[in-house]
Amino acid sequence: TDQGIKNMDPVRAGELAGSDPDYSIRDLYNAIAKKEFPSWTLKVQIMTFEQAEKVPYNPFDLTKIWPQADFPLLPVGRMVLDRNPSNYFAEVEQAAFAPSHLVPGIEPSPDKMLQARLFAYGDTHRHRVGANYLMLPVNCPYRVATRNYQRDGPMNSTDNQGGAPNYFPNSFSGPKECPFARKLQNSPMPPSGNIDRYESGDDDNFSQATVFYRRVLDDGGRRRLINNIIDHLRNASPFL
Repeated sequence: TDQGIKNMDPVRAGELAGSDPDYSIRDLYNAIAKKEFPSWTLKVQIMTFEQAEKVPYNPFDLTKIWPQADFPLLPVGRMVLDRNPSNYFAEVEQAAFAPSHLVPGIEPSPDKMLQARLFAYGDTHRHRVGANYLMLPVNCPYRVATRNYQRDGPMNSTDNQGGAPNYFPNSFSGPKECPFARKLQNSPMPPSGNIDRYESGDDDNFSQATVFYRRVLDDGGRRRLINNIIDHLRNASPFL
């Protein structure tokens, strides 16, 4: 975030959750309305295949981080929210983001959580919004006519691409794969070792947590972390 990080006391957050649940949404809306546009800078970390095999942790374990000292943040772009939605249902509730929507040349990693979401998000969109959710203005390409082989289905809001064929190949000059995308090759990642069920009790789950507590958090952050842990564990039964 380009706005900096500010933390709210958990007690105050609990009070607002009951008395003013729209507190954060209203703050965001008012900031945009006043042209105090919030922004976020997108940065990535890059690790080669060779490096991934040598790091002392599973680089695709979502409970681990890639130390910035070894893999520095590289700026890619900036996202700015410069307009409030004119209709919340049309532009927010019907929005359907999915990690499987990738441009040619970008591939998913073996992250187990990501692998599950690759298909789960699309299935959820079809159930929540409808089979033709990609035809909605908020989900379709901006100012570009889409040509593919998807037809029919409930709530089809287009001309169904007229009498164009819905099969490939065809002799009617139907859409073809992008020549650039066809030249791209997938990056194979062969598994190392035997694929089996393993106990994870010997995984190092403490080194990175120690660095986070001692070097990343300030005194206030450490105090809030301790209080949050105590608050969640105070009602636990001792025998557990």
